[in-house]
Amino acid sequence: MFDALKDDDSGDHDQNEENSTKKDSEKEKTEQDKSQGSSKKKAVVPGPAEHPLQYNYTFWYSRRTPSRSTSSQSYEQNIKQIGTFASVEQFWRFYSHMVRPGDLTGHSDFHLFKKGIKPMWEDDANKNGGKWIIQLRKGLASHCWENLILAMLGEQFMVGEICGAMVSVWFQEDIISIRNKTASDLATTAHIRDTLRIKMPGSLGPQRLLFQNFWKLQLNVP
Repeated sequence: MFDALKDDDSGDHDQNEENSTKKDSEKEKTEQDKSQGSSKKKAVVPGPAEHPLQYNYTFWYSRRTPSRSTSSQSYEQNIKQIGTFASVEQFWRFYSHMVRPGDLTGHSDFHLFKKGIKPMWEDDANKNGGKWIIQLRKGLASHCWENLILAMLGEQFMVGEICGAMVSVWFQEDIISIRNKTASDLATTAHIRDTLRIKMPGSLGPQRLLFQNFWKLQLNVP
């Protein structure tokens, strides 16, 4: 039987194809294993003796062109990931090298969101939520942004609903905001508002704090 297979050209061809397929499969599996191994190596964890945060967070940056309308797709392409951290020490390593919001030029944004959540309302974690928006006079953005993100990282809002925060630099004013998952949770939403007032006294003048409901925006509900 083995001699017959050896003499059969078509059998050799089939066997070669089978061997080739096996090699391709093994190569693909090896590449997948390498990819998975690489992903595991890239997992962000607190270092030895570092102080872990309750959640991992990611810094993002984006720059807007005021005269150009932005679709959700182009907005997503415009967002650049800076890096992810899991401890207090890792946060300061990023933050100490970043430009402060008050020194940014043009229409620029910094975002700080829990790992796995993109700074877009279309993200599953954001789409049923909303955000508290604080309009700031020029010159306050850097101080207020630092107060906000330190309160968020330190779990001073005392709610698991927080998705992330954002600072937007404009020409005449600046805006900071904090997003939560469920806009219909009125008690949590009110608690976030009250905590903001405590953490940023003096910067919240009349008409400078408002809530935007993403779920209502999708349904075009007033």
